[in-house]
Amino acid sequence: MIVLDTSFLIRALARGSAQDARLREWLRSGEELGMSAIAWAELLCGPITPDQVDLAARVVPRRVAFGEEDAASAARLFNDSGRRRGSLTDCMIAATALRLDAPLATENPAAFRRFEPAGLRLLAP
Repeated sequence: MIVLDTSFLIRALARGSAQDARLREWLRSGEELGMSAIAWAELLCGPITPDQVDLAARVVPRRVAFGEEDAASAARLFNDSGRRRGSLTDCMIAATALRLDAPLATENPAAFRRFEPAGLRLLAP
């Protein structure tokens, strides 16, 4: 499985983008795609059209729930990475990918590199 970050999916929804091509490649190869429910909430905050939401839901059929184990992991990531203001959502998304032992596709690697020592694998430009 590949877990998609909001930044990747937003760009992948733009037909003809590099992210769109990469996403299509994964789909053709049968790669399972998922997204943290936290990242899904970020996506739904928009701006996004209803048609884009429908497309995103078809492309990424699995939204992974955020549970108690993820909460503890996100708190650890937050504390271990310097308690950076505004970074808790990224910690939550990273925690989900870590639990699934899945790489995270992101267009914002700077926000997630600090979690690589904890085992997070990034698929980034």
